Amino acid sequence: MKTKKQLFDDLVKGDLSSRTLFRPILMHFAARFNGATYSEFASDYKTLVDCNIRSMEYFDTDMVGLISDPYRETSAFGAKISFPAEDVPRCENILVKTSEDVRRLNNPDVYKCERTLDRIRGAELFFRELKGEVPVIGWIEGPLAEACDLAGISEMLMQMMADPGFSNLILDKCMVTAKDFALAQINAGCDVIGIGDAICSQIDRDTYDLYVKERHREIISFIQENGGRVKLHICGNITHLLPSIADLNIDIIDLDFNVDMQHARQVVGSVPVLCGNINPVQIQDMPARQIEREVSEMVSSMKGQKYILSAGCEITVNTPPGNLLAMSHSR
Repeated sequence: MKTKKQLFDDLVKGDLSSRTLFRPILMHFAARFNGATYSEFASDYKTLVDCNIRSMEYFDTDMVGLISDPYRETSAFGAKISFPAEDVPRCENILVKTSEDVRRLNNPDVYKCERTLDRIRGAELFFRELKGEVPVIGWIEGPLAEACDLAGISEMLMQMMADPGFSNLILDKCMVTAKDFALAQINAGCDVIGIGDAICSQIDRDTYDLYVKERHREIISFIQENGGRVKLHICGNITHLLPSIADLNIDIIDLDFNVDMQHARQVVGSVPVLCGNINPVQIQDMPARQIEREVSEMVSSMKGQKYILSAGCEITVNTPPGNLLAMSHSR
């Protein structure tokens, strides 16, 4: 019998003979399902790894991941992060307001900063516990997402309209740390690096092409050259960006529920694995029988294509475990 890692490798290479793989994004849900707080999950790699492995075993998922919150790199740059017990970690201060602030911002050593090192240690623990038989997804913030974490969302979006010099400076600095952090996770045992750049769904294609596309390309190429595969995750409707990301050589593209899967396939071609895209609110609220129908229809519609079943984004914390089991059993 093939391992989950072998099944994943087969899928990426185009072997569609095996069952549909299942990889929902599990964070707060995994913590609560396994009796941990979100604070413990996000701040302690041992808790995160344990919750992921137990959830994988119970729901028969085909991959595990290190995603927890967007502030690993932000903390390494020097921001103060707080950890509410049952809420997403919060960034308590904005580090960058001027170009001079960006110039003074030192790229951190990801092995010496607590929160980045915690994720690296999580990758190492996954590798020891799973013996390389299950794909492990590491995680980095995309350059625009990280720039927004450092400068503030509204402020960064305004800067891209008003001050290209500031924008390019901070995006380049974020890209350096993204590559450093990705490489550290690959060296620690990750098979895939997820790039979270959700804010990109909120900008137009011209702005994406001007500021982000070639930086995405550089990070993607760097990860692949160092032996990792790439999973691009942009929450929200990215239909308008699909023509731009089609030629980035991405291994896996996450698609949220408001993107039409067949249209996406037409635009990006047959090579990337598409992952998604059932509405996570429906997974939370619908009866299990209806979820079974939705999943069966989705899997049937993607037959003969490179596809991983998932929700459009994170499984919500209040999702009944039986609903997630219904997803797993219906593929």
